[in-house]
Amino acid sequence: MRVDLLSREYPPEVYGGAGVHVAELARALRDRPGLEVLVRCFGAPRDEPGTVAYAVPAELQAANGALQTMGVDLEIARDAAGADLVHSHTWYANFAGHVAKMLHGIPHVATAHSLEPLRPWKAEQLGGGYRLSSWIERDALTAADAVVAVSEGMRRDLLRVYPDLDPDRVRVIHNGIDLDDWRRVNDPDTVRALGVDPDRPSVVFVGRITRQKGLPYLLRAARRLPPEVQLVLCAGAPDTPEIMAEVEALVTELHAERGGVVWIDRHLPRHELCALLSAATTFVCPSVYEPLGIVNLEAMACGAPVVGTGTGGIPEVVAHGVTGAIVPIEQLSDGTGTPTDPDRFVADLADALTEMVSDPDRARALGEAGRRRAEREFAWSSIADRTAALYTAVRSA
Repeated sequence: MRVDLLSREYPPEVYGGAGVHVAELARALRDRPGLEVLVRCFGAPRDEPGTVAYAVPAELQAANGALQTMGVDLEIARDAAGADLVHSHTWYANFAGHVAKMLHGIPHVATAHSLEPLRPWKAEQLGGGYRLSSWIERDALTAADAVVAVSEGMRRDLLRVYPDLDPDRVRVIHNGIDLDDWRRVNDPDTVRALGVDPDRPSVVFVGRITRQKGLPYLLRAARRLPPEVQLVLCAGAPDTPEIMAEVEALVTELHAERGGVVWIDRHLPRHELCALLSAATTFVCPSVYEPLGIVNLEAMACGAPVVGTGTGGIPEVVAHGVTGAIVPIEQLSDGTGTPTDPDRFVADLADALTEMVSDPDRARALGEAGRRRAEREFAWSSIADRTAALYTAVRSA
């Protein structure tokens, strides 16, 4: 069976969890007998066999980002001729999968890593293109032969946001983690070179600067942390100048109040990131919208406990009191994920982080339990098996 995996992101052009997911899924599926896996992605040419990249058509170079995406997707859909099944990831590639299904008469499986109606701040980035991305996602998902939700929380969101979606076609297959690549790395010199003191307690955040990641709430909560605790922000790729300006202002205010604030705005190679996560007293995921959060799995695989928001799929990854702590949050129902009581959320986040860094022995034990949980429940071997089984079921339906 030939399967074409369709994605905007693919190494080395990866800026979020979906790109990590596709890369590791492709690698795991290529080990399965009877499967030929081709990857069709956006961007510069790749050297990897079985991988084809597509640039934005010249005629659309100055167009709205959503139109550029559609132009790339049409070329991908054209080239999917001969595939037995296409599997798209995020709205950026859903259009290609939807068109390929209609054009070539082949099944379309779509993985939902996030939902456009639950990310209204994307209108700041895409302008009128947000209406296009929302339309593409809705039509592609409701017409797909199967939709993969990356968590039970995502499945609930899918069925709530798209009531026309057949529940029987929505399957939960969690994201996975490569446990060989993501592991504990004891390298204090690398940590020091990043500007972090490995002998002091630290709270580490890794994520894009976007509304959904909740970084402004973390920066407010950090004012309440003990003064000896370092706050390490691996944060870049801002969605808009506005969110970047807000984060910069909050970091400046925090610098004025305390030391130990380290902002790393470049993409870290895996060894450096593993060393940083391994040295962390705790990892933090303050997201207000997170269908699963691969970054939490990466931290767990490196032996770091996770303090995460009780939203989306985070509680399915982080076991409260076992591998970390879940911070409760009540959110507005307007799709923004905004806490109904932001001050309470900030205070609860600060309390959970303070409790974690104040007992490093307990934090270390929770981190070790997190590694075991990642090994037991999120290894790519079992997730690839479930994905391949879904392909077979869709093809035989």
